[in-house]
Amino acid sequence: MGIKRTWLGLSAALLSTLTYGQTKDNALPDTLQYNDVFNIEYASSPFFGQDDETLYYVRRSMDIMSDRTLSSLWQIDLDGNAHRPFLTDKGNIYQPVLSPDGTKLAFVSDHGGSAQLYVHYMDSGLQAKLTNLQEGPSNIVWSPDSEQLAFTAFTPAQPETLFKGMPGKPEGAKWAETAKYIERTEYRSDGAGYLRDGHSQIYILPVAGGTARQLTTGDYPNSGNLSFSGDGKWIYFAGDRAENYALHPLRSDVFRVNTTSRKVEQVTTVEGPEGNPKVSPDGKYLAFTQLNDRKKSYQNSDLVIMKLPSGNMTRLTSDLDRSIGAFEWADDSRSLVFAYQDKGQTRLARTSLKGKVSKLDVTIGGQSLGRPYTSGEFALASDGTIAYTTDDPLRPADLAVADKKGKSTVLTQLNEDAFGHLNLANVESLPVKASVDDRDIDAWIAYPPNYDKNKSYPMILEIHGGPHAAYGPHFSMEIQLMAANGYVVVWSNPRGSSSYGEEFGNLIHHNYPSDDYQDLMDVVDAAVAKGNIDKDNLFITGGSGGGVLTAWSIGKTDRFSAAVVAKPVINWMSFALTADAYPYFSQYWMPGKPWEVADHLWEHSPLSLVGNVKTPTLLLTGESDYRTPISESEQFYQALRLQGVESAMVRIPGASHGIAAKPSRLIQKVGNILAWFERYRSDKRSDKSE
Repeated sequence: MGIKRTWLGLSAALLSTLTYGQTKDNALPDTLQYNDVFNIEYASSPFFGQDDETLYYVRRSMDIMSDRTLSSLWQIDLDGNAHRPFLTDKGNIYQPVLSPDGTKLAFVSDHGGSAQLYVHYMDSGLQAKLTNLQEGPSNIVWSPDSEQLAFTAFTPAQPETLFKGMPGKPEGAKWAETAKYIERTEYRSDGAGYLRDGHSQIYILPVAGGTARQLTTGDYPNSGNLSFSGDGKWIYFAGDRAENYALHPLRSDVFRVNTTSRKVEQVTTVEGPEGNPKVSPDGKYLAFTQLNDRKKSYQNSDLVIMKLPSGNMTRLTSDLDRSIGAFEWADDSRSLVFAYQDKGQTRLARTSLKGKVSKLDVTIGGQSLGRPYTSGEFALASDGTIAYTTDDPLRPADLAVADKKGKSTVLTQLNEDAFGHLNLANVESLPVKASVDDRDIDAWIAYPPNYDKNKSYPMILEIHGGPHAAYGPHFSMEIQLMAANGYVVVWSNPRGSSSYGEEFGNLIHHNYPSDDYQDLMDVVDAAVAKGNIDKDNLFITGGSGGGVLTAWSIGKTDRFSAAVVAKPVINWMSFALTADAYPYFSQYWMPGKPWEVADHLWEHSPLSLVGNVKTPTLLLTGESDYRTPISESEQFYQALRLQGVESAMVRIPGASHGIAAKPSRLIQKVGNILAWFERYRSDKRSDKSE
């Protein structure tokens, strides 16, 4: 059977590799194989013990039998010793949170078949199950006295019906399913599907046992980070408690709910959304993020503190011009440490209460396993020591600590058993100048294992999504697998990418795609100029926003031998009225409602260029994708077939927008991309006739 027929799915040879991990001559491979996806482990959710000498973290691994990620709780001393399991026999562990007095650990586990809240007593090692909820708890937080837990949980509401006169069904009769009635703006969501009636609400529960008591009500979501007041009488949270909340996707304020009376009070009234409220350890300040919303497609939020109870606010990071991530209060309440994106990296900084920002020599990451996106988590000890997940282009996240003087020590080596004996792709920076305006464009290049400078190699341009997101020199299983199969791989942050400030991000505001396409071609030119690239074997792929730019690029140039367009937007008009987040896209990505700006949307739609396309193109999308619905891929596929362009479509059953959420789907994604490229490699094209 020839390549053309075999590689539209996983071939027999690939399935053999998946099963045995050996080459055809039974020699053990020295490069990355598809089945190595199941060998990945990485660190997440670090936190310090009460004595600051022990670090706990969630260790995540891939289960080949259940095709999912498993999680257990481990501990390690700060000197790197006593690395051992802490909770590994209680099912999958999520959201571990140590009580303020250090005596108890709350966590969520699916040990009994559903996600429930448990408490572990640190002195005795005993555990108790605290809840028997129909819906799993989230956003767990301890009260200051370590006696109560607050959390959010989805609370169903009675389904709405329109027709109430349906006659009763005779006993034993088999009728069609009852019609589903929808009368809400936000009715489906990627990854969750069609939404049930109801919302997340806030609950409180005594650790000594009892029934969780619901604190909030209303036809709007009450979710996100929770934080107790210093006296434990109030819980702060952010949300939009207006009836039309769904039509205002970036509108939210900080509220607080009384733990006894359930009274809800609004705390902030600033224009633009506030989020992630956290009360300082001394109870005197409230920190939160705040965005000055100007209806731009790319906007950076600031870190803000409010003096309690006066309400006086200080903006701490206005001069930084970078996307703010997670933040933590210092134990003395005199400063905060926060994460921010900068030039394709996630870095840490410290700020005083007056807004004096000091950048720290700490880069975090390692948790975006599929593609090389920015990521990372950190924790702060009472003495100022920082624990964080490491960023390494050749390894997923390990754990490291940085002491008060800035000296970092890596504590774990979670993947040496899986990767230590393999030759991986070396990653280098690729300097690029934009031909449009001479801007610097960050790019990176990965070389195949055992790279030989005397040979030429096929090249893949991999384009990130977003479009307001950022790649960097981070570990990526997809990039590594592509390189292991003999390709040089190039990726970059064209204009519009996050982590370079608002001006750079908004170069594509209401103008996407545009010159970001030319940035990508400049990246290809820079890679080719280094030599050793086979210019007759250039390939292009990308997902989501990268799928948009892939489809746009092949409508602009024929330089690529083949393309894989993953989960794209092809027609902005249809996308605006089928995507799950349509209130956001229509207000922030478009200059007007779709029917008001139809010409503008068509001018930026890859479908408008389909008449130019000659590049063999594969469409690849999850069938349950509600962010960029599969109808977008179907439009392009059918248009290409009408044009007589060599084209095919891969549909991933059950997959949402995050196709690689399951290990086997990551394999299917990369395997099908490479199979399509292999078919059109000029140095292998004769294989098609076999």
